[in-house]
Amino acid sequence: MSWNGKTVTVTGAAGFIGSHLTERLLAEGARVRAMTHGRPGHLAGIEHPGLTLHDGCLLDEAYVRQCIEGAQGVFHLGAVTSVAYSYDHPEETVRTNVIGTLNVCAAARDAGIERLVHTSTAGAYGNAEGDRPITEAHPLRGCNPYTAAKIGGDRVAETYHLSYDLPVTTVRLFNVFGPRMGAYLIMPSIISQLLAGPELRLGDLTPTRTFTFVDDIVDGFLRASLAPGGVGELVHFGAERVISMQELVDLIAGLMGVEYQLIQDAARLRPAKSEIFRVRVDSSKARELLGWQPTIGLEEGLRRTIDWMRQAQTG
Repeated sequence: MSWNGKTVTVTGAAGFIGSHLTERLLAEGARVRAMTHGRPGHLAGIEHPGLTLHDGCLLDEAYVRQCIEGAQGVFHLGAVTSVAYSYDHPEETVRTNVIGTLNVCAAARDAGIERLVHTSTAGAYGNAEGDRPITEAHPLRGCNPYTAAKIGGDRVAETYHLSYDLPVTTVRLFNVFGPRMGAYLIMPSIISQLLAGPELRLGDLTPTRTFTFVDDIVDGFLRASLAPGGVGELVHFGAERVISMQELVDLIAGLMGVEYQLIQDAARLRPAKSEIFRVRVDSSKARELLGWQPTIGLEEGLRRTIDWMRQAQTG
């Protein structure tokens, strides 16, 4: 089974992960309807006979239905994705991530699609309980407007599967990185500041994360969309290696050959009750159900990301 020759719709297609996924689907022979919002983003300049761009908003039900009608598959990545933005715009975040997902699920149901892959976030778990890796059974905790809204969207997708037999697979992502990632994230923030000079302004560097390269995530999306046993399932995509933000700074600086001067920036600190301090993923279900595992290590992925940012800066 493959998407070759079939029509698929990708929401959030102009974004970081969405643009990589769109390119991969085109390479696999799919016809891609790329849903964008206001600008073509990372799809600008791409000319491919199988690609059509559709500009609009997930809250526009008619627009969503038009983009999904006649498609065989849907990859739903469109969302407000910035935690920092969600603090200042909680209503927009909730409406987009919940009602937007409702519109996608309703349109997908009426279109009779073969598979909807819904995108979730590891932030839905909040702080991990103890030191054990987070499994799909871990309790959910909405600790900021973004994670609360994503949990709401996840429940909508789950409900459409349970109530209407919509063939949904939910993938929960753990800190994806690589070329095109949002400048507001910590990794590109570190790289861009070090490209400008030795002074590095950051917030709390004690939280731990696990980072997975975008190419591996795209592979996971495709596997999730095609696996017969994936319908109705939630799976984690994340690398096993855990690293603190301080260790990440040291690693990036070492790869760039830069000695840095660290300054803690109070403006970059999140509310203490809203910060997620520990993230450690268990991706064994994805490995067993989908045959997925990451193939690109953190150092190699960082080298590619640093090279991309250097090239983007010199233009």
